[in-house]
Amino acid sequence: MKAALVGADGALLYEARRATGRERGPEAVVESILAFAADLRAYGEEHFGESALAAGVAVPGIVDAEKGIAVYAANLGWRDVPMRQLLGERLGGVPVALGHDVRTGGLAEGRIGAGNGADRFLFIPLGTGIAGAIGIAGAIEEGAHGYAGEIGHIVIRPDGPDCGCGQRGCLETLASASAVSRAWAAASGDPKADAADCAKAVESGDPKALAVWRDAVDALAAGLVTALTLLDPRTLIIGGGLAEAGETLFTPLRAAVEERVTFQKLPHIVPAALGDTAGCLGAGLLAWDLLSTEVSA
Repeated sequence: MKAALVGADGALLYEARRATGRERGPEAVVESILAFAADLRAYGEEHFGESALAAGVAVPGIVDAEKGIAVYAANLGWRDVPMRQLLGERLGGVPVALGHDVRTGGLAEGRIGAGNGADRFLFIPLGTGIAGAIGIAGAIEEGAHGYAGEIGHIVIRPDGPDCGCGQRGCLETLASASAVSRAWAAASGDPKADAADCAKAVESGDPKALAVWRDAVDALAAGLVTALTLLDPRTLIIGGGLAEAGETLFTPLRAAVEERVTFQKLPHIVPAALGDTAGCLGAGLLAWDLLSTEVSA
């Protein structure tokens, strides 16, 4: 979890990180979020002499932003958590905006990051899972039911690994940072090896690492071509832990996407600019947008 206090002028006043503690179960994760927010608010009161005016929170999975409910998160195991209500109560009644972590990160990338100036973009972070944020004219498309952008659950290989969503062979089971970590740990025989280790081994020419990496890039390219066929974005922004491999990822990925397109127009495929703070910065934007809306209303 990442959190920050942001000033009215957009200045980053304080930031902190904590583990979600998801191994303790979904209820414990919710309590961790509430406690983190309360501690952050208390820090602001102690060090800046005033309380936060609003809160923005971005969570993974399926989100009903309008009702303030965290509907479902495969990786955290929760269902129908009234997050906005719970946070509002814990924070003494301040207004709370709830957003999907990837769409919120996409909002930040679109306004102040790699998508700045692009009228149509798709933001895809490759982390524990894979999701997507569809950017259209400066706003993020949520879909009719708040489910838009879940590219990680496009089935790439029907006979592939089981996914937490109930399907098999979803993109995130094959090309997320977690998937690459699992595959490289198995191939290398080192249970502690992760995706970053795999990228380093690729750079040194390790044939086993090259095979794992090629498999992930192949799956990712297949998913991206499906997305660009449907959405025709001008810019494709790739973020998350796997993107930290830089051109070790982007060079073969651009080539693999180009090989697959037929009539589709190739978008610019670029790395995210805000790193793993995108969701946190986006949550701050949600909070300030909420205050702006209330003032204008």
